[in-house]
Amino acid sequence: MSCDFSLASPAQKGFTLIELIVVIFVLSILIATFLNRVEYYQELAEKTAMEENVGAIQNALNLQHGKHYVRGNVDDLNQVSTENPMKWMQKLPANYAGEYFDPTPTSVAPGNWVFDLKARELIYLPDRTDHFVPGKDGKKWIRFHINIQNEQIKRNGVTGQDTELVGTVFEPVEPVNWF
Repeated sequence: MSCDFSLASPAQKGFTLIELIVVIFVLSILIATFLNRVEYYQELAEKTAMEENVGAIQNALNLQHGKHYVRGNVDDLNQVSTENPMKWMQKLPANYAGEYFDPTPTSVAPGNWVFDLKARELIYLPDRTDHFVPGKDGKKWIRFHINIQNEQIKRNGVTGQDTELVGTVFEPVEPVNWF
């Protein structure tokens, strides 16, 4: 006499309810992890696009610097620091929103560049800010300006009061923190 202790009859095939719940649970964890990573990589892609625009603006600034230097208009470079650098670009970025007088983060759509006519600074408002740390003003934007770099001239080993232009840099007003 044989005893069959199996719970399922030989005719039953397929998943039990517990197996189905475990599979759904594992899939939901995988999907949540994937979606979290997708958002993170989208934010990194936005940061990279912003940095590429900054590089293009720095190149345009170098061309402006060279143009003034070659023409002998080195003194005019101080005016460059107050100009809208987007005007030097061969082609404006698609996300350039224009010039505003004293903009606020709510007056410009996220993901856009804007030039502040009051402060004479170029501003980028990130669209994805989950890993972005705002600056001292607490606003989720990055303000850029043109820094004219001068160096005191040494004559006969003595540093005088005269200065000469050594460079122009397009840089953030304060360090950018994106973790």
